[in-house]
Amino acid sequence: MHFTWFHHFTNLEQYDHVFTAGLCTFLLAVMCVTAKAVAGTPEQALIPAPTISLRNFFEVIVESLTGFVDSVIPHGGQVYLPVVATMFIYIFVNNVFGLLPGFAPATDNLNTTLSIGVFSFVLYNVEGIRANGISYLKHFLGPLIWLAPLMLPIELISQMVRPLSLGLRLFGNMTGDHTVLSIFLNLVPIGVPVIFYALGLFVCFVQAFVFSLLSMVYLQMATAHDH
Repeated sequence: MHFTWFHHFTNLEQYDHVFTAGLCTFLLAVMCVTAKAVAGTPEQALIPAPTISLRNFFEVIVESLTGFVDSVIPHGGQVYLPVVATMFIYIFVNNVFGLLPGFAPATDNLNTTLSIGVFSFVLYNVEGIRANGISYLKHFLGPLIWLAPLMLPIELISQMVRPLSLGLRLFGNMTGDHTVLSIFLNLVPIGVPVIFYALGLFVCFVQAFVFSLLSMVYLQMATAHDH
């Protein structure tokens, strides 16, 4: 276990991930408010900024996330942009906290990653029912009705495993990455860790990207009108 500021408080050490999750939520709220203030009115948002500014920064982020969502969910993907963008940024910021001295990322705790996995699971199933009605449940029975007794348990197990796999993948990769970084910080505290900080930042981005990508794939499959 690497050092965190909570090590000074015996009674609070086990809740360090709760503090990080709350701080990330606060930062995400600040980013949303700031982006809204910088964008201004809808009419002002249509006028390009004359110079490089904070508004350009947020525009690049939004355009990148928009293209990301549209590439996976080509029809109606804009509807899910806010929730997918929030999920991606929340996970990425949480991951990055693990690179800061004295902070334990919330994604280093299985409770957090499984909770996000369950959220993704509930999201795509609710949206699947909303988009297709009760017929959404038909795909659990397979293509042929006489295969239903065989396909139903297989499909149910497959669905139940998804949030578990999402949570475990994120937890395992982030725990491993931050453990490696901590080891090299202790062995060679000067110079060498820079390489692992750069690698760690890349891993933080990739894990947020993969989690969001899989969630969008599940959304696309659930909301497709070919069940």
